[in-house]
Amino acid sequence: MASSPHPKRRRRNENKDVAADTSAPPSPTSVKLSPVVVFAHGAGAPSSSDWMIRWKDMMGKALHAVEVVTFDYPYMSGGKRRAPPKAEKLVDFHADVVKEAVAKYPGHPLILAGKSMGSRVSCMVACKEDICASAIVCLGYPLKGMGGAVRDEILLQLTVPIMFVQGNKDALCPLDKLESTRKKMKSVSDLYVIDGGDHSFKIGKKHLQANGSTQDQAEDLAVQAIATFLSKNLGES
Repeated sequence: MASSPHPKRRRRNENKDVAADTSAPPSPTSVKLSPVVVFAHGAGAPSSSDWMIRWKDMMGKALHAVEVVTFDYPYMSGGKRRAPPKAEKLVDFHADVVKEAVAKYPGHPLILAGKSMGSRVSCMVACKEDICASAIVCLGYPLKGMGGAVRDEILLQLTVPIMFVQGNKDALCPLDKLESTRKKMKSVSDLYVIDGGDHSFKIGKKHLQANGSTQDQAEDLAVQAIATFLSKNLGES
């Protein structure tokens, strides 16, 4: 069953915990215009992967998005599995995709979302002067680098609201390290933890059986948490 570090509570980037809002996801009339979401894939799988398609559909419905735009970084071209370049080298291409989406839907709130590496690049794009994001959604943020160092520099630069969804078994993002980072961030942030989830939120069968839950239910609760956070924070950037 999905949960935050404290049962039935979720933490914001404030000095005290705030009780979770269990209200329904925002209706289309809760914001002036439906958001456009630009959703970036992770390092190892393209936008056509089952995981990306499932989350694209879930976020599109929950956020009442006018469109969820997905794309493949250039290193994914040709159908060959290649190692990605450094995240910094993907920023310009990503930013061009964002600008095209903004031009297509002028005036709509812009949400930058990403899976793992894609979430990190999304944060870099949000820091560009010519990008005006309303919020960021990070799904499995890779806070811990290959050498074990905490990669928090870009997070500390952000000024737009940011939502983290993490599995508590994700070795790439120790929750204590993320909590320490969130306390230093300027942005309003929130964290939703999928109990038993790994880096891609996959939960073991035994864990699901023990909690009387399913993978779909766990992910649906996470998407509801994203929708609630965005309904409160769109326009605060």
